[in-house]
Amino acid sequence: MNDSVRRGSLEMIAAMLISGTIGWFVLVSGQAVIDVVFWRCVFGSLALGMICAALGHLKWGVLTRAALGWAVLSGVAIVGNWLLLFAAYSRASIAIATAVYNLQPFLLLGLAALFLGEQITAAKLTWLAIAFAGVLAIVAAHGQGQAQGDDYLLGIALALGAASLYALAAVVIKRLRGTPPHVIALVQVLTGAVLLAPWVMPVSLPQASGQWASLVTLGLVHTGVMYVLLYSAIQRLPTALTGALTFVYPVAAILVDWAAFGHRLGALQWLGVGLILLAAAGMQQGWWFAAAKPLRSTVERSTPTKRQGCRQSR
Repeated sequence: MNDSVRRGSLEMIAAMLISGTIGWFVLVSGQAVIDVVFWRCVFGSLALGMICAALGHLKWGVLTRAALGWAVLSGVAIVGNWLLLFAAYSRASIAIATAVYNLQPFLLLGLAALFLGEQITAAKLTWLAIAFAGVLAIVAAHGQGQAQGDDYLLGIALALGAASLYALAAVVIKRLRGTPPHVIALVQVLTGAVLLAPWVMPVSLPQASGQWASLVTLGLVHTGVMYVLLYSAIQRLPTALTGALTFVYPVAAILVDWAAFGHRLGALQWLGVGLILLAAAGMQQGWWFAAAKPLRSTVERSTPTKRQGCRQSR
């Protein structure tokens, strides 16, 4: 492993570990979901604005009018994604919400086939079926232990909605090739701050310093620092390794949920989580069963004819 790949791997792992703690900061902030997302956008805008300035991206012509429109549209989808995912944490638990959220590659597959004309192969359909079986297992756990109550099913639905919006944002971002990713992220969080500002009430401002610390951390660390690490890692790593390391995120989220809130998954939930993560890994890594070659033809190719044998012995 060369130094560039080693550094990229460390950056990717750090970015995914940071992502895995988002749920904890959201819940300990004690704020309404819409307030959490608003302040994440505000503090994230400050962090990304300074990063873009340092990288020389804040200059005229970086974004065309069309690119700005697509970036704003992706920002609407990303902000909606955060709202739904954060709302899912307190209902289905951080672990379950994060696992269901990892269905996004399959939702992106459907959107890409619908709008971009990309082909859906038998391998992808198989992984999709496995992922769907995982969701069914998680839903089937409803009424068992910590999975009791209608809020559990609502949390799963919210996580699915969040994954759908993320996939939509990814399709939109495909139209922004050549645009610096930090600039796209800056436009997204600025869009969120503007959209949510009218809905944030002054009377609901955090009162405790710990609450402000959680919100500032979500903006500066989980948005600014995490994006820098993520984009730097993507530039250094092969696609397959990038995809493999993304699974540090759900594993970290499950461990955080267990350590911080004592949420332990039941057998059906573990089965569902495992199936979803297996399917997502298989999809991203391109795992599939190689077609078996007929034994007879294999033997024939490996056994030289008499004439070939004579030629080879000369």
